[in-house]
Amino acid sequence: MKLELLPATFLKRYKRFLCDVKVGKEIWTVHCPNSGSMKTLLEEGSPCFIHDSQNPKRKLRYTLTLMGVGDKDWALIDTQRPNAMAEEAIQSDLIPELSGYTKLRREVKYGKENSRIDLLLEEEGRPLCYVEVKNNTMLSSTTPGRSDFPDAVTERGRKHLRELMEMKAEGNRAVLLLMVNRTDANRAGIASEIDPAYADTLKEAMEAGVEVLCYRSKLSPELLEVSHRIAFDLPWGRF
Repeated sequence: MKLELLPATFLKRYKRFLCDVKVGKEIWTVHCPNSGSMKTLLEEGSPCFIHDSQNPKRKLRYTLTLMGVGDKDWALIDTQRPNAMAEEAIQSDLIPELSGYTKLRREVKYGKENSRIDLLLEEEGRPLCYVEVKNNTMLSSTTPGRSDFPDAVTERGRKHLRELMEMKAEGNRAVLLLMVNRTDANRAGIASEIDPAYADTLKEAMEAGVEVLCYRSKLSPELLEVSHRIAFDLPWGRF
């Protein structure tokens, strides 16, 4: 996914969906498209990149997209981007575990809890494949080089796991795709200390046959692209 972004300096986040950034000598308020805590990402003075919607009628024309971490790394904080990245990767056969499907649909209604699946893969003669995509950007507090999910308590995330279990029970494939969108991390994990209920529900889901795939992305101000599969550290030990 190619990008055209404007460089800025991050100042602060407030009211969850608002951020102040400095562009040149001006301070702009931009949209922050991330409902999580953004823990380990909000360092004042960090370089960042914003996207121009080119829509002058929008209340906040610009959207915070990339945050700089450390000296040379990036994190993708725009949670609207990973689904499109995953779609592009699947169609380009960059995720072998999800290859062989000729039809892909996004945001399809499913389940009993009024949900929409991020990606639904279909192929004649094969079970439907339901894929839930999660953006993973928080550095682990215990393991260097690992990015843990979630960064805040997520009842919505638990609901998605329950829906995936239901789809699996009906004879379909059900996949949780954890996308580590932080270039200084090379492993994925679950933040059971932040949301133990989510960790417990994930364990139940995996025991029920829900698959977990963890992929790292290449991130730059010019390009977002799924890169390669990485290890998944389970909070309850070997599975």
